[in-house]
Amino acid sequence: MTIDEASKQYNIPIEVLEEYESWGLCGEVKKVMGAWQYDGQDLERLSMIMTLHDVGFENGEIEEYMKLLLEGESTGKERLHMLNKKRGSTLDELHLRQKQLDRLDYLRYKIQNAEKRNQ
Repeated sequence: MTIDEASKQYNIPIEVLEEYESWGLCGEVKKVMGAWQYDGQDLERLSMIMTLHDVGFENGEIEEYMKLLLEGESTGKERLHMLNKKRGSTLDELHLRQKQLDRLDYLRYKIQNAEKRNQ
């Protein structure tokens, strides 16, 4: 499967595929007639890359995670640490957003109460 076919069939941006190729993670990819040919293993890796991207990993973090993943199960602790770190920062962000919502709701409440009193 070519880069264009993989992009269209799996809805993966070309930029992500090009980044993937530049990381040298395409061990099983063969270059045929000037175009990379993706196999099932590559598509599984790309699925993992898209998942990591969707949960907020930056390109450098994704590259590091994927290289660890390719090293095997011995890197499980390191990968778990990366996931836990991202989870913690995501929770911190959620808590911050909740505080912002609480403050917005309080301001809305004050305005609504003032309007009721003026009626």
